[in-house]
Amino acid sequence: MMIRRLAFLASLTLAALAQSSMLASTMQTAAPAAEARSAPEQLTADTPRVTAAGASFTVPAGWSIVTSKNVVILQPPEPDTHIAIVDTQATDAAGAVAAGWAAYKPEHKWPVKVVTARPPREGWEDRQVFDYETSPNERAVVQAIALRAGSVWTAVILDGKEPTFEKRNAPIGLIIQSLRPKGYQRESFAGRRAHPLDAARIAEIKAFVEDSMQKLGIPGASLALVDGGKVVYEGGLGKRELGKPEPVDENTLFMAASNTKGMTTLLLSELVDEKKLKWDEPVVDVYPSFKLGDPETTKKVLVKNLICACTGLPRQDLEWIFEFKQATPESSLALLGTMQPTSKYGEVFQYSNLMASAAGYIGAHIVYPNMELGTAYDTAMQKRIFDPLGMKSTTFDMARALKGDHASPHGDDVDGKVGVANIAFDYSVMPHRPAGGVWTSADDLIRYVQLELSLGKLPNGKQLVSAENLLARRARQIDVGEDHYYGMGLMVDSTYGVPVVHHGGSMAGYKSDIDFLPDSGVGAVLLTNSDNGGMLLRPFRRRLLEILFDGKPEAAGDVANQAARHKAVLAKERERLVVPANASLVSQLATKYYSKDLGELAVISNKDGATTFDFGEWKSTVASRKNDDGTISFITIDPTNDGFEFVKAERNGKRALVIRDGQHEYTFTEASLTASSH
Repeated sequence: MMIRRLAFLASLTLAALAQSSMLASTMQTAAPAAEARSAPEQLTADTPRVTAAGASFTVPAGWSIVTSKNVVILQPPEPDTHIAIVDTQATDAAGAVAAGWAAYKPEHKWPVKVVTARPPREGWEDRQVFDYETSPNERAVVQAIALRAGSVWTAVILDGKEPTFEKRNAPIGLIIQSLRPKGYQRESFAGRRAHPLDAARIAEIKAFVEDSMQKLGIPGASLALVDGGKVVYEGGLGKRELGKPEPVDENTLFMAASNTKGMTTLLLSELVDEKKLKWDEPVVDVYPSFKLGDPETTKKVLVKNLICACTGLPRQDLEWIFEFKQATPESSLALLGTMQPTSKYGEVFQYSNLMASAAGYIGAHIVYPNMELGTAYDTAMQKRIFDPLGMKSTTFDMARALKGDHASPHGDDVDGKVGVANIAFDYSVMPHRPAGGVWTSADDLIRYVQLELSLGKLPNGKQLVSAENLLARRARQIDVGEDHYYGMGLMVDSTYGVPVVHHGGSMAGYKSDIDFLPDSGVGAVLLTNSDNGGMLLRPFRRRLLEILFDGKPEAAGDVANQAARHKAVLAKERERLVVPANASLVSQLATKYYSKDLGELAVISNKDGATTFDFGEWKSTVASRKNDDGTISFITIDPTNDGFEFVKAERNGKRALVIRDGQHEYTFTEASLTASSH
């Protein structure tokens, strides 16, 4: 159970940041230390720099840098956030972090919550992450990372506010990922020829997935591999559902979530081929009713920008997660009209599911202008993508998927035990399904990867989509981190010198990834039926590269470390939770609340002493927590529905509960039965 004080993790998370550090929770502006510092230098482009000890890093465009003898302080355009890099001599990681704080902000007040080790990587011989205890109303992100190369320690302190950290996630990733000790050269596979995926190498990949499933508590997974245009392996591992005998196979259906996006942009590519769309034409020219909350941004959005994550619109998922009973594709588009950009157009990566949803519905409307938008999209995808590719089981029909060979969702309970989850939550994406609603199998999804590798040509020789417009989806639209960028529903990662096109998918209880190497003709599909599957996705990509290019064996260690860190953080958070929720605190709550954006919330006291928050569409048991600032939180704890934090408050003399995502705040206010039924 991870308290979701940052952006909700449904769909895609920033996997690039997992390479170095998962950003946790932070604070305010840097106070001047006694040591003299340089005047701030504003940088207009990504700029390589070095610390006093010679460690290299990149300062993102638009950020400022202040230096002193052993300290570098980086600040984004927002003054509430800083990253300090401090070179120091110390006997251990704790000493290095203490020295870092002393040089940067000696008056800092947060207690350490948990310290977790990371395996040696990127030239650093020792890496430890210090997470700090904060209270939700602070909206603080505070973390320290201790890195050692030889006898020199480098302490990295991340200190700021949640809205800024979420907005600036990609440039923060650039700083952390680019930080390497003096003289270190990253491993590169550039210029190497990939080994063929023969039986021995396939067995290594399967063994890695099986071992990782055991470490991470993933009940089931489905895997498919393609090499040289041919499927060389497909099959399943583990069970469809805990406690039941049915095994996963290559035909078992999983929610692939945001892996829907790449197939949605494939539909748009076909329309560009047919001259029904242009990538560079304004969306309002092809769909005049398209509207964002900001008129100027509305005018600027081109067709390609619908799914480029580059328009400045922030991640804003809570509206559709909590209130979807009456939602439709039309209301999905209408919801965009309430959204405001929080960064400049084209400035930073900000992931928007609703924009991707609009891309699919607008494309489908062009194909079938007289159909309801959802029917048009389902029909267009079936006839133009799934049928030609032979994806016979793939569907957007939840009822159809759940009737057949499908994997059930799983997640950890509050004590870290994996269990079967209620699937009600996953219905939330269906009104917005071009962004993440597809159900598919490894056997079906690998056919889509084959098409990507063949540059749009089907196995029968027919060109389904031109190479030009298929490849347009892989063109750089916005950077995600170092050597990593977002295209249109696809990402390209060149960390190790060879481009890997990929995308992840995340809905409650389902995590998936597609990875393919265009220069080597190799591709892979991985589908899992557990929230913990998210910890496997990047290591799986790394393991594929290790096997193809004889890379250093790091992936297995990364999985083991992720599993250990997950358990340690979960156990530490559990110490502060009262389960069932404290009865005296529950008695202070109203029985019904209402939010104009998120709908109704009913507080239900169960016979067993547990308390449930029922949102109508889905519900979860809650725990209570006393925060260091004296506030009280109620936190959802059911598997896959866990981590939503509601802070007890008062608004205009009425009882209230406040929930936040990375950049937004929503208030549920005490409501009468009449008021809450609006």
